[in-house]
Amino acid sequence: MRWLRAPVLALAAAALLVACAPVDDVTTLRLAHSLDIGHPVHRGMVFMAERVAAYSEGRMRVELYPGGQLGSERELVELVQIGALDLTKVSASPLEAFVPAMKVFSLPYVFHSREHAHRVLDSEIGRRLLRAPEIARLRGLGYYDAGSRSFYMVDQPVATPADLAGRKIRVMKSQTAVEMIAAFGASATPIAWGELYTALQQGVVDGAENNPPSFYRSRHYETCRYYALNEHTTVPDILLISLRSWERLEPEERRWLQRAVDESVVYQRELWREATQEALAAVSAAGVVVTRPDKRPFMDAVAGMKAAWDGTPVGDMLRAIEAVE
Repeated sequence: MRWLRAPVLALAAAALLVACAPVDDVTTLRLAHSLDIGHPVHRGMVFMAERVAAYSEGRMRVELYPGGQLGSERELVELVQIGALDLTKVSASPLEAFVPAMKVFSLPYVFHSREHAHRVLDSEIGRRLLRAPEIARLRGLGYYDAGSRSFYMVDQPVATPADLAGRKIRVMKSQTAVEMIAAFGASATPIAWGELYTALQQGVVDGAENNPPSFYRSRHYETCRYYALNEHTTVPDILLISLRSWERLEPEERRWLQRAVDESVVYQRELWREATQEALAAVSAAGVVVTRPDKRPFMDAVAGMKAAWDGTPVGDMLRAIEAVE
């Protein structure tokens, strides 16, 4: 197991006192994440918690702690690893640091479309990837839609990869994301999400990349006036449970939880579709120039990056995904 930082250890000690605790014969699971309460992924998890309560007739409940109350995304994953926290939501990209198989989601242009992504995630391929985190004492329960990531810039539009040459682009803490930005000719700069607004405002970076709801809800459109929907990656959010917490649940409790998660995934996908439309309309009304550049030059720029995985388990996964109709 990875060494945990001191603040995480302190939080872990407190959380261990309450994690997965039965109170008055009620099994309580605690779910923490870093999103705000209006985010469609948070709303999907609220729906999941409501279904758990309904299916269990009040004998099981999920308590949500949004907005980073219990730590950063990485800290929350570490707490779930050791069973000090029951559940968290994490983007698949930073999860590759714990589970190498998750690297496939960070590669560019893996999916043909949003619909293709959903078919893959709902297939045996997706289910197999949800089981992969068990090597890190984590269990994936389901995927929440996090859309496709595209470039937004402070002071210039992006029509081709040439427009990114030499520019500093914020990325998540994912080595694969860093390599992708380099393939586009830009300089990748990992910065924590909560620090990005200031970094854009002060010129620490020239731009970033994310999905429309995140671009809008973060208010990054106040600084970045150009948004190019090249949709280079489609990285899902994954709902994780501690393997320790999962193993403590009774078989019936596991069925309640998994059924609730499965239903919340369907519900959340519709929330995401609506949120994406609303976000694009809102940023356009605020004066952001939203464009849809030809994707082919972007795909060509990263073709070698994907080809480098030929003959590896990740390459085999890419071919399997490509074959899903």
